[in-house]
Amino acid sequence: MTQNDKTRETVEIYNRHYTVIGHESSNHVRLVASQVDSKMRDIHNSNQQLTSTELAVLTAVNTMSDYMKLKEEYASLLGSINKKEDNRHG
Repeated sequence: MTQNDKTRETVEIYNRHYTVIGHESSNHVRLVASQVDSKMRDIHNSNQQLTSTELAVLTAVNTMSDYMKLKEEYASLLGSINKKEDNRHG
């Protein structure tokens, strides 16, 4: 796939269809959409009075929180690896 090639995939998230256009594979887009749909349904099951917009925002906040935690863990792991490499070569 060249840089200008884009995939177009129609996915269903929380009973609505969305067309996602991007450089990721169709499988990746479907997997991401499935995870978003699952997260929205989990949150809805815990808090059924939320509107779709509130549910989407809460899903985004939860997902970003998870992402930031993973990013911090990744940075910490890289720091640990770099320290071990420095100790080995120092």
